[in-house]
Amino acid sequence: MEANILAAASFSDAERITLAAAFSHLVRCETRLYNGLNEALRQTHGIVASQFEFLSYLRDHPGSRVADLAEFYAVGVGATSKGVSRLEARGWVRRVANPADGRSLLLELTPLGTELTDLAETTFQQYLLKRIGQTLEPDQIEAVGRALAQLRAALERDGIGIPVG
Repeated sequence: MEANILAAASFSDAERITLAAAFSHLVRCETRLYNGLNEALRQTHGIVASQFEFLSYLRDHPGSRVADLAEFYAVGVGATSKGVSRLEARGWVRRVANPADGRSLLLELTPLGTELTDLAETTFQQYLLKRIGQTLEPDQIEAVGRALAQLRAALERDGIGIPVG
């Protein structure tokens, strides 16, 4: 029997959650939520979840570089640059000279990209409300959010899961 067992408040002692089970639930929930969001965004706006994530990051972090996106999402710089190129080709993002460093480029949303991001944000928020907000109580959302933030901070502090390149 595994030494570290996580007890869920709504589970009986016979239904305790092991670390392996918690990991499996976390990964399967993330996959299902992300795939569902992907489909909702594709049907409504013609974009996928990863595109929305990049667009919303750029909206919320003006003056970002490809490296900033790559670091935040723990994705390789090459893959991030290709993703940005796809957004640029669709007219949603542009690369502009960095006034502080002529060797680098900054990313900014175009007016079309800003409009798309704002529209997709509504779909995103509605999806979260339906799939998470109507399933979990507010205190559960708070507890899960805090626990995941703590885990993420530890992983980032320890440099875990950072792609090379």
